[in-house]
Amino acid sequence: MLTTLKNAFKIKDVRSRILFTFVMLIIVRLGAAIPTPGVNSEVFSAWFANQTANTGGALDFFNAMTGGSFTQMSILALNITPYITSSIIMQLLTIAIPKLEEMQRDGEDGRKKIREITRYVTIALALIEGLAMGISFSRAGYLTQNNIFGILVVVLSLTAGSSLVMWLGEQITEKGVGNGISVILLINIVSRIPEDFRTLFEQFVFNSSNIVTGGLAALIIIAVVVLTVVLVVYLQGGERRIPVQYSKKVVGRRMVGGQSTNIPLKVNTAGVIPIIFASSIMSLPAIIVNFIGVTPSGIWGHIINGLNSNNWCVPATPWYSIGLIIYIVLVIFFAYFYTAITFNPMEIADNMKKQGGFIPGIRPGKPTVDYLTKILNNIIFIGACGLVIVAFIPIFFNGVFGANVSFGGTSLIIIVGVVLETMKQVESMMLVRHYKGFLNED
Repeated sequence: MLTTLKNAFKIKDVRSRILFTFVMLIIVRLGAAIPTPGVNSEVFSAWFANQTANTGGALDFFNAMTGGSFTQMSILALNITPYITSSIIMQLLTIAIPKLEEMQRDGEDGRKKIREITRYVTIALALIEGLAMGISFSRAGYLTQNNIFGILVVVLSLTAGSSLVMWLGEQITEKGVGNGISVILLINIVSRIPEDFRTLFEQFVFNSSNIVTGGLAALIIIAVVVLTVVLVVYLQGGERRIPVQYSKKVVGRRMVGGQSTNIPLKVNTAGVIPIIFASSIMSLPAIIVNFIGVTPSGIWGHIINGLNSNNWCVPATPWYSIGLIIYIVLVIFFAYFYTAITFNPMEIADNMKKQGGFIPGIRPGKPTVDYLTKILNNIIFIGACGLVIVAFIPIFFNGVFGANVSFGGTSLIIIVGVVLETMKQVESMMLVRHYKGFLNED
């Protein structure tokens, strides 16, 4: 990776793109430090700490995705979350609405239209979220000016901040390196890691009774992080390649075709979407209860506590870990569900049949569909199990040892995935540049 970056800086065009991306990310981080006008940030920070304790890791992960902007209630508090939500909504609607599905198949022009619709949906979501937050803050007394004007300032500030981040992400995609939104999400999560490591080392290393215990704790922390990263790298890079053979055919007087290729099926077909969906559903009841201001008691109180990830794997209250079983089931379910709406074996089989392709040993048509579906189901289960393991590691250490950090398995999957994809794009740019140089020598 370091060698790739070193070689990339030797090429002017690639170097300019990397520096442009770096400048855009600096702007994002500076925006995260500008407070939202009219919000009492100190009171809000106390509210956030209380909400995090009561609702589990959902708000903590949301804060990590915004790079700490949400805790500080900066103008970029919503950050890229409305865009990510709108992108997921558009993906789901593309399957449900034939018109959008037709746009998706129209090539680049159709994808441009879908991106334009996604922008409008993003702004609409930012307005809705900003309005909900402005009204909630006004009722709770978090605003310095509790009137319609104060709420309007909050709504416009948060919407403008989210729109700015979306625009910066598109500029990075067009003029920089990597997918802009993914790169911004990466830098937001990474910006929180030093503080989390400082908290871990203060809790388990610096406050230990002796040097040996502190050293052992430091080694365990480093070993767990390294092993988790290695597991995520294998999970993200793992794929099953299904061989495809294309028949030879006569075109004019020449025999063409006959080449071999493969269909790469990623082990982690759904990415981090299953974990995000499962975490959102598990934390939704607690978030609603806290916003309403009701304190659940009796059986309902136990149910809410069981859905809180902070109570899982706690030795003193083992019965709350039933929520962890529900969480694992949801992760596996959403892994199958999301893959089912984004990968269509029948469409793949039809395209192969039209182009004269077939899987060796498998007849075209329904047998090919059945074969792809069987392979895909096995891969999804393996990928879902990998996601569960990665997500379980921070939950276990949080419950047993109280090691609560904002970055966990989901964050590491995002970091590794974005870094690998960005480095692949940089290598592609370098390869294209070398081809151009070769062709221009004559």
